[in-house]
Amino acid sequence: MMSGTFKTDVLISGTGAFAGRIALDIASTAPEPVNVVIAGRNRDRLDWLRTAGNARASMFSRPATFSTMEVDLLEEGAAERMILQTRPKIVVQAASVQTSSVISDTGNAWTALVAEGGLSATAIFQALLTSRVGKAISEHSPRSALINCCFPDVVNAMIQALGHDVLCGTGNVAILSNVFAGARGADAPERLRVLAHYQNLAAWRLPRERRAGATPPRVFLDGREVADVFEAFASIKLTAEPAIEVSGASGVTLICAYAAGRPWAGHVPGPGGLPGGYPVRLEAGKLHLDLPEGLAREEAISWNHAFEAKNGLVLDGQHAHFTGRLKAAFERVGFAHAGGFEIGRLEEAYRDLALLRDALSRQPA
Repeated sequence: MMSGTFKTDVLISGTGAFAGRIALDIASTAPEPVNVVIAGRNRDRLDWLRTAGNARASMFSRPATFSTMEVDLLEEGAAERMILQTRPKIVVQAASVQTSSVISDTGNAWTALVAEGGLSATAIFQALLTSRVGKAISEHSPRSALINCCFPDVVNAMIQALGHDVLCGTGNVAILSNVFAGARGADAPERLRVLAHYQNLAAWRLPRERRAGATPPRVFLDGREVADVFEAFASIKLTAEPAIEVSGASGVTLICAYAAGRPWAGHVPGPGGLPGGYPVRLEAGKLHLDLPEGLAREEAISWNHAFEAKNGLVLDGQHAHFTGRLKAAFERVGFAHAGGFEIGRLEEAYRDLALLRDALSRQPA
């Protein structure tokens, strides 16, 4: 275990597949020197990520170094200790008490509820550890930037409402922007602007003939909006499982640019706690929306907000409340906070939802 205070460029919190993809892609692509600390509770996984990260950096002749810190963010004071010991330039928070496999898992009443009500059923779980890390940053290292990888389209607004700054998330809109750019060719990233909420992803997991009726993302190519996005990118298909090969990787160039103090342009979900995903540019350590000409900021935000307003979780000041099918599903199973909860009572809502998840997980779908 590490002790003392030391300089860290990038702190990656978590050791799962998503965090591992970020770490190992930094190892093979970092253009400038970068010191990465990976923090988590699985010692064997930590040892392997450190070993593999340093091996890949050597393999690809990249100036990245990797070390580890053993920490369990569910323990009291663990987030504070992690931040105090590393004081990182940027925190990439990828640890969650809800695995991403809930997207594709089936067979019990909890996964059935998530499939029915949508992924915002897991928002409380996704927000828990990030809220603790955000609080530790606010109190002990306020100059550290926070990238939240856990359901950022929705959770980032929750973190901001708790009073903690969040730079952005990774994945989601960046999955679509990058697969669209890849389909168009090497010059496409500079030509594409994509507006997308995480709910837009579901259609791209289906065969092309089953996408009719779904809401597509808004895609602008060379400043002009694509009229039929499903037709223009008909060949694109995502995996039924989380698309970690793209989503985890999507934040790497931003992370490296931020650590090096360079400008950057691309797509991120939840910038500054906004709902959904947007094209952005990084300048002097700040993210700004980089919308196509003619698309107003208010219109872009409203378009993204409408998805959760119809079905999901939205914030009204300090009050979080569920909507649509998700609210109905939570009411049906007797969730104590189906009518909503004050964001300051997130920890209480988490404990109640964890009990419900445990009970539903023991029941067949």
